[in-house]
Amino acid sequence: MTDKSRKLKVAIVGGGLVGALTACYFAKRGHEVRVYEYRADIRVEDSRGQSIDLALSTRGREALREVGLEDLLVNRHGIPMRGRMIHERDGTLREIIYDSVKKNCIYSVSRKYLNEVLLNAAETYPGLELHFNEKLVDVDLDRGKMKLLNTRTKVTSNVEADLIVGADGAYSTVRKSMIKRPLFDFSQTYIEHGYIEIYIPPSRDNDFAMSDGNLHIWPRGEFMMIALPNEDRSFTGNLFAPFETLRALDTPENLLNFYEDQFPDVLPLIGREKLVKDFFSSEPKTLISIKCKPYHVGKTALIIGDAAHAMVPFYAQGMNAGFEDVIILDKLMELYDSDLSKVLPAFSETRCQNAHAICDLAMYNYVEMRDLVRKKSFILRKYFDTVLYWLFPNTWLPLYSTVHFSRMTFRDCIENRAWQDKIIGQSLWLTGAGLLAIVSVFTKKWFS
Repeated sequence: MTDKSRKLKVAIVGGGLVGALTACYFAKRGHEVRVYEYRADIRVEDSRGQSIDLALSTRGREALREVGLEDLLVNRHGIPMRGRMIHERDGTLREIIYDSVKKNCIYSVSRKYLNEVLLNAAETYPGLELHFNEKLVDVDLDRGKMKLLNTRTKVTSNVEADLIVGADGAYSTVRKSMIKRPLFDFSQTYIEHGYIEIYIPPSRDNDFAMSDGNLHIWPRGEFMMIALPNEDRSFTGNLFAPFETLRALDTPENLLNFYEDQFPDVLPLIGREKLVKDFFSSEPKTLISIKCKPYHVGKTALIIGDAAHAMVPFYAQGMNAGFEDVIILDKLMELYDSDLSKVLPAFSETRCQNAHAICDLAMYNYVEMRDLVRKKSFILRKYFDTVLYWLFPNTWLPLYSTVHFSRMTFRDCIENRAWQDKIIGQSLWLTGAGLLAIVSVFTKKWFS
């Protein structure tokens, strides 16, 4: 066995979605893998965790397919959503199909269930161990050394690895160690909007209270509410709004008046008492976007998923992009025969700019979801995209399709959209010029 292809000792910090999937990929290659998760095992101790449901699309599906989990998550537990259902204040409904040509859809999946599936899958690999309640307290990225504290027993342990992978989320401890290094670029942005989970129960006859084939959106300009269907026929909703708006909803009366005015159709579905109970059971959560570069240190450390590129949830690509990280990393491991001195720099070079691009797209999509979907210009552009996509299905791919239903790089998604904007702009200009010329000819004949 060459030095490059030897069995590696891999320590993964974070046993969430991306950490568990990364562990499966490394173990599948025959490496020795240890996962260290700060939280308790969610399969044993129930935890509410993050509230925003997940929308699984092509990038995430392909990553799950490689470890044999796509069918389980998509066909047996995923709920297909074919498009957005827009709820106006007067109760009017308008459906915007995601892909009316190739009939692609995204799938609503439970975050907790998906994490459980990935942890169960990880345990089936020989040479892979899961450790919970382990807090990273110190790390030497250059030497591949970590110090961990078990939060239950208060016992510390020292770990050495050939590769440390930070998959420990938006507030990554591994990334904090990287920030101290020279030539490491880092920025974080908190948007001035937060969110609160709103639960919509099944109807009285234990069915979905609304269409289960849609992601439901109540766009209201400066704020919005969304809801995704769950397997138990409930919906997990989230109210996204400026913190100033959320702070003003400080009494049950103010909250109920707000919902009666802004979301009158959803209030009967939730119930007044339940809305008040859910809303005041927790504080509004923050939304953060993180960009950094590079994602690696030498040949001994790497950050991945939200630790590398946390994004606001409005393009539903946080999980999908994190899973795609794992695919890209695995392909580079194959290409360079597990030579980390080549794999890790190539990963940073390949992924950083594309991750920055999807962070920007996610920010833009919040404006689209809460406001632009109601504007005639947006609806007209959607019509143009649909017609051209139908005429040229392999050439004219709308932005949403390139992001959700392809593996086109995120930078190329943006460039493709810019090219389309240019084509449509030129076409409209030529059409206008042609009409003006015709009017001029007839005007001259009329007055000659």
